[in-house]
Amino acid sequence: MPNRLAHETSPYLLQHADNPVDWWPWSAEAFEEARRRGVPVLLSVGYSSCHWCHVMAHESFEDPATAALLNEHFVAVKVDREERPDVDAVYMEAVQAATGQGGWPMTVFMTADGEPFYFGTYFPPEARHGMPSFRQVLEGVHTAWTSRRDEVGEVAERITRDLAGRALGTGSAGLPTEETQALALLQLTRDVDPASGWFKGDTKFPPSMVVEFLLRHHARTDSVAAREMAEGLCDAMACSSLYDQLGGGFHRYVLRARPGGPLVPHFEKMLYDNALLCRTYAHLWRSTGSDLARRIAVETADFMVRELRTDQGGFASALDADSDDGSGKHETEGAREAHPAKGGGGRREGVYYVWTPEQLRAVLGEKDAEFAATYFGVTEEGTFEEGASVLQLPDTDVLVDVDRLLSVKERLLAARAQRPRPGRDDKIVASWNGLVIAALAETGAYFDRPDLIQAATDAADLLVRAHMDGQARLHRTSRDGAPGANTGVLEDYADVAEGFLTLASVTGEGVWVEFAGFFLDTVLLQFTGEDGALYDTAADAETLIRRPQDPTDNATPSGWTAAAGALLSYAALTGSDLHRGAAERALGVVTALGGRAPRFIGWGLAVAEAALDGPREVAVVGEPGDPATRALHRAALLASAPGAVVALGVPGSDDVGAVPLLVDRPLVDGRPAAYVCRHFTCERPTTDPGELTERLRP
Repeated sequence: MPNRLAHETSPYLLQHADNPVDWWPWSAEAFEEARRRGVPVLLSVGYSSCHWCHVMAHESFEDPATAALLNEHFVAVKVDREERPDVDAVYMEAVQAATGQGGWPMTVFMTADGEPFYFGTYFPPEARHGMPSFRQVLEGVHTAWTSRRDEVGEVAERITRDLAGRALGTGSAGLPTEETQALALLQLTRDVDPASGWFKGDTKFPPSMVVEFLLRHHARTDSVAAREMAEGLCDAMACSSLYDQLGGGFHRYVLRARPGGPLVPHFEKMLYDNALLCRTYAHLWRSTGSDLARRIAVETADFMVRELRTDQGGFASALDADSDDGSGKHETEGAREAHPAKGGGGRREGVYYVWTPEQLRAVLGEKDAEFAATYFGVTEEGTFEEGASVLQLPDTDVLVDVDRLLSVKERLLAARAQRPRPGRDDKIVASWNGLVIAALAETGAYFDRPDLIQAATDAADLLVRAHMDGQARLHRTSRDGAPGANTGVLEDYADVAEGFLTLASVTGEGVWVEFAGFFLDTVLLQFTGEDGALYDTAADAETLIRRPQDPTDNATPSGWTAAAGALLSYAALTGSDLHRGAAERALGVVTALGGRAPRFIGWGLAVAEAALDGPREVAVVGEPGDPATRALHRAALLASAPGAVVALGVPGSDDVGAVPLLVDRPLVDGRPAAYVCRHFTCERPTTDPGELTERLRP
């Protein structure tokens, strides 16, 4: 019989609806049940494309004996971290403080008041590698709860008290300066491996926000070091197994399992990674004209539209790392150790993407298979598991027959399409769709792809229809066009505002600026403290043991710095001192962290570059169908001035009223014109796209 999760909309929660575990969703009723029964709460947090979440579910949550033990002594609560990033953030902070590490699945034991006292991540079904089995953990926690309840309560109270005392302020550091940015670049130079282009370390996540800082810093200062580092990072990612060399799009991360060994991806494909990287490579092309950057930007955009777009016009959250190998079995950790490539059969990580030489020959024939193996680095020994290789580009200096390469890729992609596909988490997350809107709008504008601009517009329409309520408050998620129950967090308001402002700059539709203004007003009213510090949850949101607050980037820009960027752009378009002041106060945290930890506040550093440059404000006026208007508009969009904002309109139209930057900007002698301003002080207008380009150079 299905448990309570059967009534949820999250694909991750629905995956556990038939578990023998008596799961509860996160709710006041679950904690009241724990209080009534006098038992602790087990909180299990994961997400649908998390490989080890699936492994632990199969090993423990689908096991009747383990479920019986869990049901008898605990109230079990399951959370989708993508639906409830606030719950995830608060308890992940506790896990990391207690254990020095974190990850998913996250396992937390807590009191009926939500106070945590024991933590972990993945627990195996049998003890191994010095790690207790999950049943041993359950039995140990139950024993401690029943025999040392007072001691457990004291531990929980102390942990909660420590977490509650961690609130941040913007401090008195002031705005980031030239020195802040230079120190950040110097620290990044020390962190990068010049031979490979990657940052040092065996596990490599895509540093999208850092690359944006480097490109903006180069644009403002003409720093060769910043440009070369950005190019090196982007080339390394694009040529590695992080990038899907056949279908486009990026995996979550790559790691080197042994010294000197190949980089192997964690195969899930996340919407946020691909949105950020699509925009990163489009901006790299804008800065350098790189053919590789153009190809990767367009292929990644096409991947998102092809694989992640939903029937409602939004973009699904992720593709799983795992897919079916046809055996009908599940991968387990023990089986994976005994047979790494097969992992016990059934659903295996990466099986959809990897190739053996034999598989290449079956699809391509002997000669083309040899060509493909050389080009993509497929070896007899394999670079992944049991003779299989992940495609990469080991030698980009070799000239190849382009037509032959395209034919090979088309045939391999067609053959791969016949394999069982990875599962898709089709919920729509507001913030990640905001990132997609910005990426597709700009990529479509740069490369003359109106279909991508339309896809961005359709996603924005869905966010207005399904995620925004009558008070302009956002729902965090939707599925099949129906809004989810969870309220939006700071990153939702910030990233959607960023996406809408970018869409307005491309389409000239002022309504998107108005919507962005609604969301940013909510940021000021609901997410901003008295000292200008920002919180990840609204003032009227559910109260947790701590109000989450984190200015550092993770896989996406932090809500804090994303809000700073959107506030700054909105102020540039509207002349609002209120929004400019809020952006500047929020940037104080960049001054504090930028020189010490630039890899963790890359987006804040990028926003600081825009603030140091102005940002530039460009108003383009003219009939949209006039080729002269289009030429000026394109020149404005392709300017690499950091964070420059672009407004497009027809004098006297409704859109002009929605965007104050366009007010009182007449045509020049009846011809379309562009006005370049900073802080609403403008140079003389120009009708020449070439002159406009020159004016927008640093």
